[in-house]
Amino acid sequence: MTILHVVSVSGGKDSAATLLLALERFGAHRIRAIFCDTGNEHEAVYEYLAYLEQALSIRIDRLRADFSAEIARKRMFIARDQRTRRGDDGRRVRWTNKAKRRALAVLHPTGNPFLDLCLWKGRFPSRKGQFCTEQLKRNLAVEYQLNLIDQGYTVVSWQGIRRDESINRRNAKKFEAVGGRLFIFRPLVEWTAADVFAYCAKHGVQPNPLYKQGMGRVGCMPCINANKGELREISLRFPEHIARISAWEALVLAASKRGGASFIPAENGGRFVQNSLEHAKANDIYAVIEWAKTSRGGKQFSLLTALEEPTACASAYGLCE
Repeated sequence: MTILHVVSVSGGKDSAATLLLALERFGAHRIRAIFCDTGNEHEAVYEYLAYLEQALSIRIDRLRADFSAEIARKRMFIARDQRTRRGDDGRRVRWTNKAKRRALAVLHPTGNPFLDLCLWKGRFPSRKGQFCTEQLKRNLAVEYQLNLIDQGYTVVSWQGIRRDESINRRNAKKFEAVGGRLFIFRPLVEWTAADVFAYCAKHGVQPNPLYKQGMGRVGCMPCINANKGELREISLRFPEHIARISAWEALVLAASKRGGASFIPAENGGRFVQNSLEHAKANDIYAVIEWAKTSRGGKQFSLLTALEEPTACASAYGLCE
């Protein structure tokens, strides 16, 4: 029975430490490193992956989702939609001719997984509907591992998850037997962030430079879960990424049935509302960035923000000291 160890690499600190642990224990010949490319990554992530490959003498397989078939089916559905039933509010549940023309004009695969996923869904992910992780990462990793199992291998999936990261992960198991010759191993569940950085430093592996540029996490740029400070740092250091999100908002808005979509939705009466034109105009990415520059609950502009230098080192983990 041949065992392969599949390590999911994100370009962040935890996955780098996980990869180092796997290589130290089993050697590169027993390891398969994978990176699920969302299409909403900072260029520093790709550079860091290349750095890891060179520093560790390994290859990291890049995986990208393709939603061409889903977009084609949605185009067909919209073009043929003739439903006349009414919803609970009495309104017709169907695409208007105007909405059809608007959506069909933009519903074409772009080759960018994140954008194509949102065009297909007609909305962006949210904290309560975080379908991006499943569609852009989890499904790809599982398919990769199942293909190895079909080839006769037993697969151990290494995941860089720590219990102190969030409430949702506080009960994460270190080892799980999924079944069908698939196992999950989470070697870092009892580690802290400081342990992770120290372990990588011990092995001569530098952290992703984004950690010294105000980012608390490394992944999507920006992530829909980015906090106020991260959004402020991104707007200062990487305004081109904010401009890209703004362009995406316009496309996804056009593909939305109700003509509205915001990358980071605001709460309205306890619910996350995305699919309204009024909401989209009031909560586009630039409006969110302006809010991120404020203090006192978003009511007062912070003078300190205006004085920040976009090249200054900033780290939530004390890496600038």
